[in-house]
Amino acid sequence: MSGPTGAAPGAVQKAAAPGAVRGSAGFTSAPVAGLVAGRRVWLCDLDGTLVDSFPAHEAAFRQAVAELVPAALPSFRYADHAGASTAEVAALLTGDRDVAARLARRKQGLYREFVAAGRVRPFPGARRLLDRLAARGRVAYLVTAGSRGSVERVLAGSSLGACFRDVLTADDVPVSKPDPEFYDLACRRWGVDPAGAVVLEDSAHGVASAVGAGLATLHVHTTEPAPGAVAVRGLEDIVSLLEDK
Repeated sequence: MSGPTGAAPGAVQKAAAPGAVRGSAGFTSAPVAGLVAGRRVWLCDLDGTLVDSFPAHEAAFRQAVAELVPAALPSFRYADHAGASTAEVAALLTGDRDVAARLARRKQGLYREFVAAGRVRPFPGARRLLDRLAARGRVAYLVTAGSRGSVERVLAGSSLGACFRDVLTADDVPVSKPDPEFYDLACRRWGVDPAGAVVLEDSAHGVASAVGAGLATLHVHTTEPAPGAVAVRGLEDIVSLLEDK
């Protein structure tokens, strides 16, 4: 999960490295081209990476917190938890397991209502990127910290579900991002060699999980990547790079 459309929370622009190739929108293509060259498997996050779900997640959490743990609302900043699972965030906000479970269920229910109302849509270039990967013989998997019920609704509503060979959600993994085990398990489950894969992530939590698992990682919708990743301003930039090959 990331910040509002087009930028990660707190993102700061920084200059390109000397000698880098820049596109019309300031996109630096050389580091990305080097990172993805020869990598046939793409492991993609969903929330904040392929779909603009941050506003809907934030609204759902804020309403659920206001109803169940109102004392936590003044200090609650959803951006501080970007990339973490709903259950993990709920547990951090309360000291009671039962309250945390109720908070997670309420937030998920609200979020699914927002999805049904059309408040979660793909980012520009998301479908074109996935179609281009398939056309170039790449294989895409979805690796998301969202719950399976919510993820299935988003995929159905955005018509992106058929683009992935398989899906791994928070319901399938005993840990949450930024734990590297999240991506380690994905690689083991699908027999993916980390040396032949690249990850698309939008949050520091997601990047830490992928980099910790030894995976080349693109940090999208930002100009300042989390440690170990390469920044990509938008999905259309990756599409353009693949079309040039």
